[in-house]
Amino acid sequence: MTPATDAARAFREVHGRAPAGVWSAPGRVNLIGEHTDYNDGFVLPFALPHRLAAAASPRQDGKLQVATLGDDGQLQHSGPHDIAALEPGSIPGWAAYPAGVAWVLRDQGFAGGADLVIAGDVPSGAGLSSSHALECAVSLALLGVAGVELEDGGASTPARPEIARWVQRSENDFVGAPTGLLDQTASLCCEDSRVLFLDVRSGEMEQVPFPLGEAGLRVLIMDTRTKHSHADGGYGARRRGTERAAELLGVKALRDVTPDGLDEALAHLPADLVPLVRHVVTENQRVLDVVALLREKKLAEIGPYLDASHVSMRDDYRISTPELDLAVDSARSAGALGARMTGGGFGGSAIALVRDEDLDGVRTAVETACEQAGFRRPRMFTAVPSRGAGRDEA
Repeated sequence: MTPATDAARAFREVHGRAPAGVWSAPGRVNLIGEHTDYNDGFVLPFALPHRLAAAASPRQDGKLQVATLGDDGQLQHSGPHDIAALEPGSIPGWAAYPAGVAWVLRDQGFAGGADLVIAGDVPSGAGLSSSHALECAVSLALLGVAGVELEDGGASTPARPEIARWVQRSENDFVGAPTGLLDQTASLCCEDSRVLFLDVRSGEMEQVPFPLGEAGLRVLIMDTRTKHSHADGGYGARRRGTERAAELLGVKALRDVTPDGLDEALAHLPADLVPLVRHVVTENQRVLDVVALLREKKLAEIGPYLDASHVSMRDDYRISTPELDLAVDSARSAGALGARMTGGGFGGSAIALVRDEDLDGVRTAVETACEQAGFRRPRMFTAVPSRGAGRDEA
C-alpha cells in the first residue's frame, strides 16, 4: 500500500465513491542550509520517499470537508467549512493547514469546494516537513479538482515556485507559523536522485546530482522523537532577531553580509544578535562549498561541512537539544563522515552521511547511546532523494 492508495481507499470509505483524483507531496530533509531561507540565502534540500496524499473530489456548495487518516488507522474529520468565510484563526488544530491552503487559493481565484481525505507516511513532528507536505498535496488537489494540473503546463497554470509562495502565505498568515520558503519549494520542486540548490532571493534553482549509491554512501535519518513546531516561540524569536540585525546593519537581509565582511558587521551589533548573524553568514557559505563539492562528485568530502553546520546551530543559533547532540556525536564516533541536526530545531531529526559498510555500526551506536542516556529509541531510516509533488495513480 502507498499513501495514494491509502487515501483513495479511505475516501471511498468516507464518501461511498471513488475520488476524482489523488495528489501527493513528499517530506523533505535539508542536507545543509538551515535558517538561511528567511534571510534570502541558500538552501540544499532533497525530497524524501515518504509522502502525504490527498484524495479529492469537487463539491458544488463552496465548502471544504477534510478527513485525515491517523497512524492508528482512525479517521479524524473537520468541516464542512464555508471557504468564502475562512479567515485566520477561524479553524483550530490540524485542520488549519488544509483550510489555510483553501483560503489562499480562494484569493487566487480558485474558490471551489472539495471533499478531501488525507493519508501518508511522513513522520509528524520529526522536522521532516510533514505539515508542508500536507499543504502542498492539498494545494495540488484543490487545483486539480478545479481542472488545473501542473503537468499540463498551460499559460494559466501556476508555476511550482508560485504555488510554494502561496503555501508559505497559508502557513504564515492563516496558521500563524513564521516559516521560510525552503520546505514548500523542496516538496514541490525536488527531483529524483538530486538535491535542490535554491537561491531564495532570486528563485534560481539547480538540480545537483547526488548519486549516493554510486559513491557507496547513505544518508541516515535519525528521528529523535522529540516533537517540535514552527508555531512555537523559539523559531519566531530567531527569525525576528535576524531581521532586526539586518535592519541595524542597513542591509535588505543577512544574505548581503559576506564572510569577508562578517567581523566588521558583528562589531556593529548588540551581543545577543552576534551569534545569530554568525550562523546565517557561515551557513550560507557552507551551502556554497557543499554544492561546489557535489558538482565535482566529491560526495564523501562534504562531511566536515555537516559537522560545522551542527556546531553552529548548537552554539550560535542555539536550536539543538540534548537528544539531537547525542545522536550527532554518537554517529560521528561510530564512523559517520559527518552529521548534523536538520530542520527548524528544538527537536526533530538529525542526519548522518555514512559509508555503506558503516551503516549498521552507526545505527547501533546511536540506538545504544540514546538508550543509555534514558532517551526514547530513535526512529532511523536511510533517505533516498525522491520526486516532488504531483498527481498519483491510486
